[in-house]
Amino acid sequence: MLHQCAREVVRELGGRFPQSSEALQSLPGIGRYTAAAIASIAFAEPVAVVDGNVERVLQRVTGAQLTSSETWNQAEKFLSHSRPGDFNQAMMELGATVCTPRQPGCGVCPVRRWCVTQGEEVESKNASPRQAKKEIWCALDWRDGQVRLVRRPVNGSLMAGMWELPQFLPKASEAIVAGPSYWRKFRHSITVTDYTVHVARQAAPGVKGKWVAIETIPDIPITGLARKILKASGII
Repeated sequence: MLHQCAREVVRELGGRFPQSSEALQSLPGIGRYTAAAIASIAFAEPVAVVDGNVERVLQRVTGAQLTSSETWNQAEKFLSHSRPGDFNQAMMELGATVCTPRQPGCGVCPVRRWCVTQGEEVESKNASPRQAKKEIWCALDWRDGQVRLVRRPVNGSLMAGMWELPQFLPKASEAIVAGPSYWRKFRHSITVTDYTVHVARQAAPGVKGKWVAIETIPDIPITGLARKILKASGII
């Protein structure tokens, strides 16, 4: 993604790197968090950064269950406009080193006097369950030196712009598992979610995707799961 981003800056922007968070988000692989971090730290734009550590600090200080949108709005309210880069880095470090998930160091916390919860955990309204377990189905479809892939949304919050195998929801999973197209099962974890990944050697129903030459796969960003499956199958 860094390579694609650099090429676009050179080709489309005349080699001038964008200096605002809004403009930065138009580049490959740069979402809201990364754009805000770059803009505030490198270019002093007064825009707040929210990562998991900042979210935890805000939840505890306010004592409120905040949605993702409310968390970003709250971060903007607290932001120091005179030194946004320093403030954002301080907030991230505060969550990473003092306001930790377990055994927070409230005794040395510089914002303790304003903290509503005094170290108690407050779950976000949109928080995912810890160690959630999910099942997904992937279609491994290749022929004539090509494999069918789909690209994730370029503005997505997770693995933005990366390529992966098509996913589908089977109407009768038991029949597929027992059928000739079913290949194998994988275990895969992303952040706090553990996935059971079923792979079928077939076209994904209703998913068009794009045929990608196998020899070009090393030149494009693919997800870790896609790489794991393609390596196990001997395709790459």
